[in-house]
Amino acid sequence: MPHLVLALALAALLAVPARAQDEIEPDRPGVSTGTRTVPVRAVQLEAGLEYGQTSDGATAHRFAVEGTLRVGLTERLELRLDGEPLVHLHGPADDTDHGDLTLSVKYRFFDPDPGTGLPSLGVLPFVKLPLASAPIGSERVDFGLTLLASAELPWALALDANAGVAAVGQRDPDGFLVQGLVSASLARRFLERLTVFAELFFASRDERAGRHQLGTDGGVIFLATRTIAVDGAVETTLSGDGPNYTVRAGLSVRFGGPR
Repeated sequence: MPHLVLALALAALLAVPARAQDEIEPDRPGVSTGTRTVPVRAVQLEAGLEYGQTSDGATAHRFAVEGTLRVGLTERLELRLDGEPLVHLHGPADDTDHGDLTLSVKYRFFDPDPGTGLPSLGVLPFVKLPLASAPIGSERVDFGLTLLASAELPWALALDANAGVAAVGQRDPDGFLVQGLVSASLARRFLERLTVFAELFFASRDERAGRHQLGTDGGVIFLATRTIAVDGAVETTLSGDGPNYTVRAGLSVRFGGPR
């Protein structure tokens, strides 16, 4: 993390052109989601690998293939499918199967006038379909709504902030637990193609006997072409329930839309 902070500081001294409107901007590999949507009639595939380790009495390992499909419906609206085609657990619970599927839409309802300094705003309602059996999935439906804000800051920094609420399905007894979700990501693009980000996130407990989670992550996104990006990130839990560390690496490709 000190190296990431140093990289951000050095980047602030470099003159970097703003991101062009027709360049790909993936929502991975961090937790926060920006307000920018996929162009009309464009399809964007964001895929990656995730490996994490959790030590809570016994050590558990989790490997997953991640995938997000984003389809631009209008200039401000996109349809999204998030899932894990493959999940492998090793530790107290051993299993290999697919994960759950989350259906959502992103709608950006406010774009500020240039120079006002105001953030763009959006919403992301979602519902998780319980397609995976335990222990990979909860076998319960989750749904919720996330508010999105994205702002351009001085020194060419960019901020994405999210605040959401979810209803997490429970067993014993049946019902839903209300979960709060907050995150903020600070990013800086430099050397024309490389974006570096650092992030802090909080999630209240998702089980009645669970604990809140406070975590942080940081990583990079490299723009290979206007429509292809590669990424990598490392995440850790600072307090509460969550993995000791998680490593992500992925590739995002956009098809159609502006050229």
